[in-house]
Amino acid sequence: MLFSSFLPFVTVCVSAVGAYRPAARAPHHIPKNNCKVIPGDRKWPGVPEWNALNKTVGGRLIRGTPVAQVCYGPNADATKCSDLQSSWGVVDHFLNNPVAVIPPYWDNNTCHPFVPLGTDVSSCGIGNLAVYAINVSDAATVAAGMKFARQKNIRLVIKNTGHDFLGGSQGLGSLALWTHNLKDIKFLNYTSATYNGPAVKIGAGVQFKELSRLAEARGLRVVGGSCPTVGANGGWRQGGGHGPLVSAHGLGADQTLEMEVVTADGKLRKISPTKDADLFYALNGGGAGNWAVVLSSTIKAHQDGPIAGSILFFDNTHDDTYWAAVEAWTRHLPALNSIPGFASEIFITQDVFALDMATWPGATEAQMIEALTPFYNSIKELNITITKNETAVQRSYVEHYNTYVGSDQIFTRNLTIGGRLIPRSFVEEGSLVSNLTSSIRSMFESSPNTTIYYLGYNASLPAGVTSQTNAIFPAWRESLFLINLVTWSDPMTPWNTLKDSLATINNWQQTLRELTPGGGGYINEGTFDEDTWKEDYFGGTYEKLARIKKKYDPEHLLYVKPGVRADEWVQLGDGRLCKV
Repeated sequence: MLFSSFLPFVTVCVSAVGAYRPAARAPHHIPKNNCKVIPGDRKWPGVPEWNALNKTVGGRLIRGTPVAQVCYGPNADATKCSDLQSSWGVVDHFLNNPVAVIPPYWDNNTCHPFVPLGTDVSSCGIGNLAVYAINVSDAATVAAGMKFARQKNIRLVIKNTGHDFLGGSQGLGSLALWTHNLKDIKFLNYTSATYNGPAVKIGAGVQFKELSRLAEARGLRVVGGSCPTVGANGGWRQGGGHGPLVSAHGLGADQTLEMEVVTADGKLRKISPTKDADLFYALNGGGAGNWAVVLSSTIKAHQDGPIAGSILFFDNTHDDTYWAAVEAWTRHLPALNSIPGFASEIFITQDVFALDMATWPGATEAQMIEALTPFYNSIKELNITITKNETAVQRSYVEHYNTYVGSDQIFTRNLTIGGRLIPRSFVEEGSLVSNLTSSIRSMFESSPNTTIYYLGYNASLPAGVTSQTNAIFPAWRESLFLINLVTWSDPMTPWNTLKDSLATINNWQQTLRELTPGGGGYINEGTFDEDTWKEDYFGGTYEKLARIKKKYDPEHLLYVKPGVRADEWVQLGDGRLCKV
């Protein structure tokens, strides 16, 4: 064989992406030599050139294949195909594939498992997934991939776990730098001008479920996301990174002490707030996949200890009282937000209100109940019956997380997501809170298969971090909570329906944008095609980030949309990426 074959750790992964769907009509006058080369072009690298690259990277070049290919052709595997069919919508199957992405919008079902076993393999194409991937092991393999992509004028993407709502880790005719197997974890004591204490150096491929367990065993905890399979050192951190411990310790990007990265010139750099500080700034909050390839990061670890937690559920038995209760929660959030370390996550459907997890490190059960009592009283005044109300103290963060999220929770990929950061001042001033409630209520009336999340964090600057340390979107620092807008779909939902869902989310985001000036969006959980992406994802940091992009990647070897300077490129209707 010319290239190493990929044997997934789990049975299946994501299918190929279909033909590229342009977000905007491209200019007609772009010369072809302004564009990246794609398969079928005369200049597309031939087998000898790919063989040479494979030799350079020590046999670590992998041909991209749709995972559902196990259902196709003469080598179809009945057992693997059946397993894939039964769990096509589950996230876990997408994590260990070198080219696959999780969100269904980027998966046009061009290669799905619901076919007769042995269906002709010609109907299972690679689509817009990377044609090849390098299983990154060190800086040299990254540099070789960068050099090859530059010399051959092909698109280069970075792939870790595939948790990628923006689709930045895939692209027609691309070569992927697959960092998922960089799994080293080393705990240490760290000393610098701004931080002295426990820390951990983690490889780019480490996931929170791996890191959190090891930290707990050492009496420590780390700031992580709400999904255990998300990479601790990929797009989550580079886009900002939120989770249950934000109010106690800061956002994910606030945790970073130093990083080892390879820049577009192939150079290995160790960066920090005092060395290549501008690149460090960009890589912590300035968006993923656009600056350099991260090999490792050293991040803060915090002393673990007891954490108070709480959940509360009630049903919608009468619309007006139900939405009055939702508004009561919104109005109580400033008081909760002012409690050091307190964080909350609720979700709302047409039928149920759920305080899914309240998190308060160091608090007692009585203190948690006292903090929530004003909301309990509001519910009582509305004659709402609480169906579940539990408060307890867990001995560690991992125990707390497992209590409310679950160590074996199955996460689905069948969703479309957007959102809005709601300013603290908007709720404290108070006159328009009812308008927010009405807007949220109307979303369910237009799209019943919806869940809306209120993630209540205090993301103020933690000790030792300034606005110049990282590129966290300033709206985070002034926000009271993040609204996530989620619509759900079936694993086989047609792409046009998913496109409609994306349009719905964009319309809802516009409604919230008009209602909450001074807010913003969270780039990791937003939409890729909104017109106001510079304002909503970067705000006042954009011009500085644009200068940093030009300094470290002047040829724009790395491209993501929406990413800094992405408007200097356009994707044509056939998926070809061209310089404007």
